[in-house]
Amino acid sequence: MSILDLVGNTPLIELEKFTDASSGVKLFAKAEFLNPSGSVKDRAAKSMFLGGIADGTLSVGKTIIDSTSGNTGIAYAMIGAACGHPVTLYMPQNTSIERKRIIRYYGAEIVETDPLESTDGAFNAVRDAVAADPERYFYPDQYNNALNPLAHYNGTGAEIWEQTGHNITHFITGMGTSGTFVGTSRRLKHENPAIKTVAVQPESPFHGIEGTKHMGSTIKPGILDESIADAVVTVTTEEAYATTRRLARESGIFVGISSGANVAAAARLCRTLPSGSVVVTILCDSGSRYISDAFWEG
Repeated sequence: MSILDLVGNTPLIELEKFTDASSGVKLFAKAEFLNPSGSVKDRAAKSMFLGGIADGTLSVGKTIIDSTSGNTGIAYAMIGAACGHPVTLYMPQNTSIERKRIIRYYGAEIVETDPLESTDGAFNAVRDAVAADPERYFYPDQYNNALNPLAHYNGTGAEIWEQTGHNITHFITGMGTSGTFVGTSRRLKHENPAIKTVAVQPESPFHGIEGTKHMGSTIKPGILDESIADAVVTVTTEEAYATTRRLARESGIFVGISSGANVAAAARLCRTLPSGSVVVTILCDSGSRYISDAFWEG
């Protein structure tokens, strides 16, 4: 068994403290922070890595390169260390200290980009680097690689369908590359077209919810399929922070800010649904990546 064999098959956790017991509505969260590098992004990174080997675009000696806000970068760094490929990652300079340290501890190189340009700046910079020396790199391009959502179609969505006993009625989660939302939603709607899928976005372009995109103000990922969403809801940074603290202090679940945003939106959705509804969201990554963030003191 290799470290890649541990990716996926994460459990569902019922979030009883975030719903009204008398409502008859159940809320579950997929514990993606239990993947080997600590986030949901292990799924897409593994899928794109294996795809590169299969089609020959990733060969011995090539450097894995991509832009990232942190979690996919950590997954690439883990895979590169395990499989013997150097890794170079372009990321905004204001990405959390913990994420950058983890990447460097795996032995990967980081190129920091203008924080004011967010993930768009990193995306444009890495494309320039690849264009200048294309034979040196394997560039998965997580924002435009169909193997990203396919990992969730074959994995996350199928797992949720079985783990809920085919009873899920609503799926709700935020979007960065959009791979988790798009791939999982497609699989769930394939299994039961009546399932409602809800996308979560930050309320403002200027937000503190790392790993998520305000789609109206950034470069939209090529893999984004807006037609798959039955609704789009927004969450404030303050809601995400408060819910992240609640998850740790009231449920013993130590996760990051995007997880807090997802649970805040999911809990709000639950309050509008009839008895018998089953809602599933995503706990994207571990809270250990945000130890230095001041919001924990709130």
